[in-house]
Amino acid sequence: MTALRLARVSVALGGAVVVDHVSFDVGEGEWVGLIGPNGAGKTTLLRAVAGLVGYGGRIELEGRSTRELPRSELARRLAVVPQEPFIPPWMTVAEYVLLGRTPHLGPLAKEGRRDREAAARALDRLDLLDFRERRLDTLSGGERQRAVVARALTQEARVVLLDEPTTALDIGHQQHALDLLDELREETELTLVAAMHDLTLAAQYADRMVLLDRGAVVAEGPPEDVLTEELVGRHYRASIDVISVGGSVAVVPRRRGVS
Repeated sequence: MTALRLARVSVALGGAVVVDHVSFDVGEGEWVGLIGPNGAGKTTLLRAVAGLVGYGGRIELEGRSTRELPRSELARRLAVVPQEPFIPPWMTVAEYVLLGRTPHLGPLAKEGRRDREAAARALDRLDLLDFRERRLDTLSGGERQRAVVARALTQEARVVLLDEPTTALDIGHQQHALDLLDELREETELTLVAAMHDLTLAAQYADRMVLLDRGAVVAEGPPEDVLTEELVGRHYRASIDVISVGGSVAVVPRRRGVS
């Protein structure tokens, strides 16, 4: 079953085309890595899927146009982990993560036992139980990023969009967060679309990659087909080597002038 479908999606910002007729499908339970150089349109495309910017073309979530879905229903089906989330400094970690249940509550309704249990599970899975009474402004960048992921998981949406979810995390917490998302995908057929700069890390987890450059799709397929020296070198304007590591591929920068 197709969880997400983009058909000729375009976005213009300030008169400039940032996303240019992008089309691809994401299957239920699939992990798609959205890659490309800075300014390729990755964040803008995710924002269009989430309904945060206007767009041309069509976006379908589980067979329904996102334009036809009420905002509350879209929020129940789709969670977003933004690159620069708003973090209310006065909130505790527990209060912030519990906000993930907001789409499931009626007007003026308060969180119930199921909501608190969902938040507790997410806190536990992200190693945040010991931080639940800490104010957000006392956390490190990596700890705040884990809280943002926990809030998204508390939402219990079927599709999660992630924009550079591991940027502020050390290597251990990067692996822990991505392993957790992968486990949830296996357990619940969670569908993930993640924009990532770290190509080697993306290749470890993504089933398929979509490479954007100047707002358009220039390559799509399994990591080993997209992460080639020719494609990465041309579209990232970089000198790199691609090596095979443990059944995946690693992209290694090559110092210019060194053979």
